[in-house]
Amino acid sequence: MIATLLKLRQRLLPEELQLGWMPFYNLGYLLFLFLPALFAWLGERDGYLGPLNLGYTLLSVLVFLPIYFMSYRGHPAVRFAGVLAMGLIGYTLMPHNAFANTYLIYAASFIPYIGMPLSRGVLLMLCQLVVMLLQLMWLGYPLFIFGLTLLISVSAFFGNHFYVQNRHKQAALKLSDDEIRRLAATAERERIGRDLHDLLGHTLSLVALKSELAGKLLDRDLAAARREMDEVSRVARDALSQVRRAVSGIRAAGLAAELASARVLLETDGVALQVGMDEVELDAAAETVLALVLREAVTNIQRHARARQVRVSLQAAEDNGVALLVEDDGRGQPITPGNGVAGMRERLATQGGRLQLTAQAGRGVRLRAWLPGSSSLRAAGLRAPDQPLPQ
Repeated sequence: MIATLLKLRQRLLPEELQLGWMPFYNLGYLLFLFLPALFAWLGERDGYLGPLNLGYTLLSVLVFLPIYFMSYRGHPAVRFAGVLAMGLIGYTLMPHNAFANTYLIYAASFIPYIGMPLSRGVLLMLCQLVVMLLQLMWLGYPLFIFGLTLLISVSAFFGNHFYVQNRHKQAALKLSDDEIRRLAATAERERIGRDLHDLLGHTLSLVALKSELAGKLLDRDLAAARREMDEVSRVARDALSQVRRAVSGIRAAGLAAELASARVLLETDGVALQVGMDEVELDAAAETVLALVLREAVTNIQRHARARQVRVSLQAAEDNGVALLVEDDGRGQPITPGNGVAGMRERLATQGGRLQLTAQAGRGVRLRAWLPGSSSLRAAGLRAPDQPLPQ
């Protein structure tokens, strides 16, 4: 049954729209069309919905539903036509059902999705409502119907307008976030490239000179030639060690990029970010796990915590391990494990790590991701204390 419903939802509203079940919940407002039947049952004869009127109402619903779903997924021009069609359905049904104003409210709620400027959207909504007002006066219906429709339409219009604006800002922020990650990765690759060029350029020049010198000494001073070759071997081993340290810097770029991205994401919402990091050398797998945990944690804070301040720190931990701490001073609402938390636990488990989440109402959430001591950690003097954020 559930699988069938999910397939139906995907057919009517593709997953890329990310609307969930909300459009289906909104169809509940169609029940207002049948309030006259309730009034008749209560003995209010003026609002009676007779059989013929009931037939018109059911027919209007059948016509409305395809237009409704089309207006979610269509081109802006199609959505504009949908808004006009919803208004037309309301005007047509009004002589047979005083609660046909429901369709005008639906029309007002869809206007922000057309993509027109705010002033034009307001003008379109008011034009439709004025036509409804003239029709109500012609039909002799109570004018409180217009007042109620105006109030709900304006609320629905501006609510959806700000929702659409927020989605556009989130999309722009995501593009900015992706660009920051790309630039951070590019800058890190360029830095490593420069380091390797300077390192290997000097070292290989030295190896070439000493090898050439050893070759010249072979016929005259065998002991000196052997010393030069030993020096070549030492220089080569030292160069290999330096190359490994430089490559570890490449592997650490993921966490640095995530921190830069987290700063932009949080500070855009007015949330201050404090970072206290020990200098670490992590293997590639551990680096990836911590970077993804940080990304998920920051995303959850931005969406749900309503925090003013966030602290991120990477510290030495028990059993020679490493702990990533993410703390906020938000609502501290009870944590309901979902896909995000489950994903963090699974990623840490692949490296033998674990996740701890502590929430205190009104005092925020503290996340601690621990990985065992397969990684080396070097103190760099930039370390945040392991204590809660000040309240």
